[in-house]
Amino acid sequence: MKIAVCIKQVPVVSLLKFDNETRRVVRDGVPSEVNPFDVLGMSLAVNLKQAHDAEVVVFTMGPPQARDALVQCLAMGADSAVHLNDRAFAGSDTLATARALALALKQDEYDLIICGRNSVDAETGQVGAEIAEMLDLPQVSAVRHLEVGASDGGSSVTVERITDEGHDVVRCELPALITVTEDVAPEIYPRRAERQAAAEKPVETLAAADLSDDLSVFGTDGSPTWVSEIYSIEPEREGIVVRDKAADEAVGELMAYLDGRGAFDGGGSESSDVAIARGGRREGGDAGAIWVLAETLGGELRPVTLELLGRSCELADSLGTCLEAVLIGDDVAQHADALTAYGADAVWVAQDGRLADYEVSQYTAVLADAIREHSPYAVLLGSTVMGRELAARLAGRLSLGLTGDCIGLEVDDEGRLVQLKPAFGGNIVAPILSNTKPYMATVRPGLLTPVVPDEGVEADVRSLSLDGLGESRVKIVERVADESAEGAELDSAHTIVSVGKGIGGPENLPLLRELADALGAPLGATRDVTELGWLPRQYQIGLSGKSVSPNLYFAVALSGVFNHTVGIGKAGTVVAINSSARAPIFQSADFGIVGDYIEVVPELIRALEARND
Repeated sequence: MKIAVCIKQVPVVSLLKFDNETRRVVRDGVPSEVNPFDVLGMSLAVNLKQAHDAEVVVFTMGPPQARDALVQCLAMGADSAVHLNDRAFAGSDTLATARALALALKQDEYDLIICGRNSVDAETGQVGAEIAEMLDLPQVSAVRHLEVGASDGGSSVTVERITDEGHDVVRCELPALITVTEDVAPEIYPRRAERQAAAEKPVETLAAADLSDDLSVFGTDGSPTWVSEIYSIEPEREGIVVRDKAADEAVGELMAYLDGRGAFDGGGSESSDVAIARGGRREGGDAGAIWVLAETLGGELRPVTLELLGRSCELADSLGTCLEAVLIGDDVAQHADALTAYGADAVWVAQDGRLADYEVSQYTAVLADAIREHSPYAVLLGSTVMGRELAARLAGRLSLGLTGDCIGLEVDDEGRLVQLKPAFGGNIVAPILSNTKPYMATVRPGLLTPVVPDEGVEADVRSLSLDGLGESRVKIVERVADESAEGAELDSAHTIVSVGKGIGGPENLPLLRELADALGAPLGATRDVTELGWLPRQYQIGLSGKSVSPNLYFAVALSGVFNHTVGIGKAGTVVAINSSARAPIFQSADFGIVGDYIEVVPELIRALEARND
């Protein structure tokens, strides 16, 4: 068995600073590390090496100093390392990066290619899916457990992959590509002697000319997307902090503040924007239609789909074109009326029993054929598990620019779609442009506003061709939904109670659930809480979790480092309860109480119950 692991060296994101005068990220003095998800991928590969007598080769693309990341992986247990190092690679976006890595991987045969779920400096998770498409491999994303077994055709893997509802158990034949997430393997920490020995090992270097005679496919020339500028955004919070007061007194001040702000009845939320009118049916223009890929969860349209339709109504009006929704699945045409009411001028449907379960290669085939035939202006998807994976695979197939995890969309004076992407923890925004069409982006849930639905507009339903559908390359063995629906509710919740590791342990969750019940709210969590298994992954809010925009957000016993607060930037009112006055969460809160949550939360529950009587 031969395994390839693709890694990236990234700056320690929490140490980066932004210079407002030069509009540049200051990297000087900021140390680098192997992307944490790639470390997990490397740890999995070494475990498989020991269990199956595998050979492990690690790849990276980057400047000379990226060799340090390869040395770390050699120390962890990789057998050999390949460094794609050439000035011709400079300025590569995800598509150009994936192309270079795919060409390097083609020089040998690998049974399994492992990538991290995403890099912490860009957060998009596109490269793995684009490599899989370029190598024509089946892929499974967000893998947290893997077993290698035999099959009729040779070898296969059975994996657990994270979904927005819970997890799937799936099987696919090798060769294949996977992207890995937390829990996939215990992290390996090489000893000093192993690091010293690894530093003496040779590292193979590949230049651009070793991969292709056409150097224009690499670097800036081979990158369809580019950053027009970057700027910083600082959250504006009131920053009221109550300390050195009894719990009942502090809670009394909090309740008066929340009532005055209208937080309980929907006031004080940035997400409560002026309502957008659906308007009448639009006709297509020269620009081409804007397409929104509709997603369902639990048989209902996901809120992010309605949010995308809302913003796309405004974009379509500015472009003088129409807005069309795309539905792929089995028995999905039933949603056409709702999509029309929320802004779609037409609904394209690809409906077939073979599409009942989402499988990325089949959905890619249908959507790619549709794009070639109908030439839309833009294709927009939610930044969900499915949306991220499907968009990246589609970009690899059609050589399209893709911006992942956008927080906003605009049209510039030249009629180009400007995709606003957060970077380096969320306080920096990079407007991204693309030289390919259709423009393509995934957008974070909870940041845009749906239209006021108009059920008087009749649905115009059209069929998409299924000629290129083909057979599924990944077999779903079992689908497991989370016992609670709270994780899914976070996308559209009015109020959220989020908990951190500071609650002490899962035995203390009932008190927080009591608070959530008093507020009619779901629970959310930090990455630490979900990594410890206190709550499911679907509850995670932040950089590698969900972005949410409730009217009211309670942050209880969580420190509030940027990894978490990037996910609550659009919350209306943020309340923090923490025993440490130095907790960063107070800098991101409108009202904070310095105190032990064990004392404060019961008082808050009593105050809420009294208010509701």
